[in-house]
Amino acid sequence: MPRTGRPREFNRDEAVTAAMNLFWEHGFESTSISQLRAVMGNISAASFYAAFDSKEALFREAVERYKSTFGQVTDRFRDTSLTSKAAIEQGLRQSARIQTENSHPLGCLLVLSAVNCSPEQQHIQEILAKERERVHGWLENCIERAVANGELPASTDIPMLLTLFETFLRGISIQARDHVPYETIDAAITQLMTVWDAI
Repeated sequence: MPRTGRPREFNRDEAVTAAMNLFWEHGFESTSISQLRAVMGNISAASFYAAFDSKEALFREAVERYKSTFGQVTDRFRDTSLTSKAAIEQGLRQSARIQTENSHPLGCLLVLSAVNCSPEQQHIQEILAKERERVHGWLENCIERAVANGELPASTDIPMLLTLFETFLRGISIQARDHVPYETIDAAITQLMTVWDAI
């Protein structure tokens, strides 16, 4: 009589990472609970709900995992040990590097995972908008610091410059999904930073 193997032990940490990658690749609404259960080792529905309570609760946990791992590249924007220009330039380059790597889904989870949601899922878009607003604040503070310490002139149009850098940052996601190579985006960042020098 064949021996039955022990059931696979459920590893919550690995499960959250697997879920993060699914949400990152397919978005919140297009990712089904059956897909999530499958990447977690075909766990039962009961085990899924016991561990995570709901798909939304798991998504929130996946967003936190993303922020504490891949998303940390944007922390560079608030690094006051660097000049503001260096902080923004390094943040953009590191973000481009992460978003174009093939070892995980391309682009940025915070930008792509709820681009389209039904009206019932509007709150999911709001979760991600709040996270993007946090990065927006870091960029804004970085530019304001440059003006305050004389790195940029007092006449600098801060909202314009903020919009320029933030639009580029968010646009990297689409470029990455369209398989634009890192080297091309990196060269564009070099060109973008000449705007800073010209102010």
